[in-house]
Amino acid sequence: MWFYYMMFICNLFIPIVMLICGFFMFKYPPKEINGIVGYRTTMSRKNKDTWKFAHDYCGRLWMKLGLLLLILSIIIQIPFAQSGENAIGYMTIAVEVIQLVALLGSIVFVERALKKTFDENGVRR
Repeated sequence: MWFYYMMFICNLFIPIVMLICGFFMFKYPPKEINGIVGYRTTMSRKNKDTWKFAHDYCGRLWMKLGLLLLILSIIIQIPFAQSGENAIGYMTIAVEVIQLVALLGSIVFVERALKKTFDENGVRR
């Protein structure tokens, strides 16, 4: 049973980090464009406007995705409470792959929104 609880907690890590980081990206984005902290892509670093937009958009998206993934992860894990270690392990891999796809896939949506809102020089359309 200890393995189930350990995997349960591990499966909540990514959604909780997305919620927390999303909140801070939205409410308290880095003031200056930098190469260390924040949503750092070529398009987001064009100017202050693209930087602010990317953090606002990504922050909101991560909060929504984080909450959705948190709820789904809990719901998916409940039926496995009495399962063996192999079943719990496979379920954990599946849940974490889904979470990582959502986390990394969010980049596509943010970049698409940036390209829709700004031209290639970072000027609003």
